[in-house]
Amino acid sequence: MNHTGQGRAVVDVEDDASVIGRSAREPERFAVIFDRHAPHIHRYLARRLGREAADDLVAETFLAAFRKRQQYDLQRPDARPWLYGIATNLIGQHWRDELREYRLRQVLVAERDEVSHADRVAADVTARAVRPLLTSALADLAQGDRDVLLLIAWEELTYEEVAAALEIPLGTVRSRLNRARRKVREALGHADPTTTFEESLSNG
Repeated sequence: MNHTGQGRAVVDVEDDASVIGRSAREPERFAVIFDRHAPHIHRYLARRLGREAADDLVAETFLAAFRKRQQYDLQRPDARPWLYGIATNLIGQHWRDELREYRLRQVLVAERDEVSHADRVAADVTARAVRPLLTSALADLAQGDRDVLLLIAWEELTYEEVAAALEIPLGTVRSRLNRARRKVREALGHADPTTTFEESLSNG
């Protein structure tokens, strides 16, 4: 903290890029990134996977970010899109791990009339975060389309930030979002999915 000649305190606030750059030499500085963004990332993970899984994966997200910090593009002052991208990749891995575990159990114990794991997980995850009306609509989306829609609707990222988070072209973001909106709108009786999300998730 610096002080002006008039005795007023002026707080020096580094942007995320500066903090990450310094953390290459001072690893402890990366804690600032965790303090700034962990609540947002935890909320996103909890909406996608539930609070219990989020508690584990938020730590994994920042551990992975710490390990990759020297690859961070220092031209980007806000690290949130980068962190959302890491978290989204971990969500996909989490679902794949659960699916493999389930298939192994199927080999060991044959269970008739078992609801498919993918459908059950998708319904369970989305039902925790949105009203029942949206559950089937989200579950029916392709994973890439769902990731784009939720990052924009829940986390309010811009198209450019989603492109950076998921490492996909801006045009792909637009096409995935348009496709997801169309499918959700059809499932909701042509209601605006963005408005529906905001109303449904205000207490999420």
